[in-house]
Order: sequence, then structure tokens, then C-alpha cells
Amino acid sequence: MCAQFLGRAIRVAGFGAGLAGFIGYNCLFNVEPGKRAIKFKRFGGGIQKEVYGEKTHTYIPFIETPIIMDVRTRPRSVKTQTASKDLQNVNLTLRVLSKPDTRHLSEIYQTLGPDYDERVLPSLVNEVLKGTVAQYNADQLLTQRDKVSLEIRQNLRERLNAFNILLDDVSITHLNFSGDFSRAIEDKQVASQLAERAKFVVMRAEQERQAKVIQAEGDAESAELVAKAVSKFGPGLVMMRKIDTAKEISETLARSRNITYLPSGKGGQNLLLNVKP
Repeated sequence: MCAQFLGRAIRVAGFGAGLAGFIGYNCLFNVEPGKRAIKFKRFGGGIQKEVYGEKTHTYIPFIETPIIMDVRTRPRSVKTQTASKDLQNVNLTLRVLSKPDTRHLSEIYQTLGPDYDERVLPSLVNEVLKGTVAQYNADQLLTQRDKVSLEIRQNLRERLNAFNILLDDVSITHLNFSGDFSRAIEDKQVASQLAERAKFVVMRAEQERQAKVIQAEGDAESAELVAKAVSKFGPGLVMMRKIDTAKEISETLARSRNITYLPSGKGGQNLLLNVKP
């Protein structure tokens, strides 16, 4: 009797373990971080609107199928060539960061599929870029780059909202023009720099001329004052200037170690010797 009961208990336990294993393997699914899940019901339901977050969930095998979708922000670079308002060819590269709106995952999967960004972004980005760039001249694209980027972001966000795609960020990573236009811009910058240099040279020459005029006027005024003083007081002023100059020369010579003064005899000339060490 005990043996029969023990055998029955083992069979029940084995059945329970097998049932638990079957349920664990076939009736549970995990949603990893950065992902969401929706369910597809084969009978009377199709794609369900309920969105399942990051944890373990249950489903009914053969009736329900879980669909895992990545909802993290995805980077994508789109290159395009278009024309500016003044008909200059512009090569642009736009980097777009986008992600799906988790509230509408079922709609995104039904209308676009799991590769929604591949289906939507290239065409929309090209359309928005061409429509925005056509409103600006080539030089404005360079000087108003932030404004152009902001307008592209606003226009692209409005278009992506219709597809339940959220736009995180947009940035212009590359912007250049045709070779002829680039050379024209470079030549214009060189000409501008040469014009500024010529303007500086003219201003410096004018300042030097004014300085010379002021110096000449000062010399003339000084000479006039000296002439008036001489005519009024005689040659005494000239003699005082000579004495002052002689004193300055003598003080300079006295401080020099290489100058030797040799006084002469009567009627002779004094000598200054520059003695090199």
C-alpha cells in the first residue's frame, strides 16, 4: 500500500514538474530593458493594443504570440543633395535621433512593421530638408545654421507625429556647396581681407602724416618762441642753452669708464680719449 502511494505521488510530482516546465518554457516571455511587447491573437483579436513593459509575462501558446519591439532611441544619418533659394547645389547630412511612441506600438506594427524607421525616415527627412533649404540663400545657410536646424527639427517633428514616431534631436553634421561656389566664397573672403588690410594701411599713413604735421607745428612754434626771446633779451638764451647742453654732455662722459679727458696747455686743445678695455 505504501509503495503504491509513493509511486502515485512520484507520478503526480513528475507530472507537476513537467507541467511547470511546459508552462515555463511555452507560456512565459521576458521583455528586456529598452523594449516593449504586444500580443497577436489568432482567434478574434489580431494585434492587441495593450503594451507590456520590462518584466516576465504570460501568454497562451498557439493562440497568442508575443511581439517584442525595440523602443530605444535610434540614430540615423540621412544624406541628400538639394538646391538653395538662389539655386546653389547644397550637400547636406542630417543626423536624426528618433524612437517609437510606446502608446501606439500596435498601430506602428500594423501600419509600418518593426522596421518603421527604415520605411519612414529617409523619405520624410529628404522632403523636409529640401523644403526648408529652398527657403534660404546659400550664404544664409552658413550664417543662420542654427535657425535652419531649428526649422528642420520643427517641420520634421510635425511630420513624424503623424506616424507615431517621436523625434529626440536633429543636427546638421555636414554642409557644403559645389566646388565653384566654395571657391567663390574663398575668393570673396580673401578680397575682404585685402580690403581691410588696405584700409588699415591708409589709416596708419594718415595717422603718421598727422603726427608729422603736429611735430612740425610744435618745432615751428618752438623756433618762433626762441627767436622772440633772442630778439628781446639778446644772445643770453642761446648761451644758457649751450651751457645746459655742455653740462649734460659732461655728466654723460663722467659716467663712462672708457672716456679719458686730457687737458691741454696754454693755447692748445683739450682731448677726449675713448679708451677701449
